[in-house]
Amino acid sequence: MPRQTPIDPTTPPAATNRLALDRQLCFALYSASLAMTKLYKPLLDPLGLTYPQYLVLLVLWENDGLTVSQVGERLALDSGTLTPLLKRLEAAGLVQRLRDTADERRVLLQLSTSGRALKTRAQRVPGLVAGATGCELAEIDSLTRRLQALRLQLLGSTPRAA
Repeated sequence: MPRQTPIDPTTPPAATNRLALDRQLCFALYSASLAMTKLYKPLLDPLGLTYPQYLVLLVLWENDGLTVSQVGERLALDSGTLTPLLKRLEAAGLVQRLRDTADERRVLLQLSTSGRALKTRAQRVPGLVAGATGCELAEIDSLTRRLQALRLQLLGSTPRAA
């Protein structure tokens, strides 16, 4: 497979070609997401976590005792994706799934002692990721807010087919 030539982000692609790959916001987001996930792997492996498991734990470290549906909403994951992930976290002894006594249809997620303790070991991950970006913290915060706003805008739009 031929090696790809790195793209200089300061060089704008030809304005006439709207279908050029390098002009696609979707591809910039997709490829950046792949690179970010790849960056996390060696940081999360010593913790015994995959990236999606780490995201679930981030939510629970913020607010333990949420329902499965609340975690799914927070992470934009459906139950078909979330359930096997939670089963693996439970098998690893990091969370417990408990039926809500007030409404047995609801399943609550509670961090185990090990799950709470893992937070201490994970404290260094965000700093290592920030360092890898080469950005100042203010830039990271700004970019994060802009991407969150973009996501909300996209979720609220209804584009027409071509």
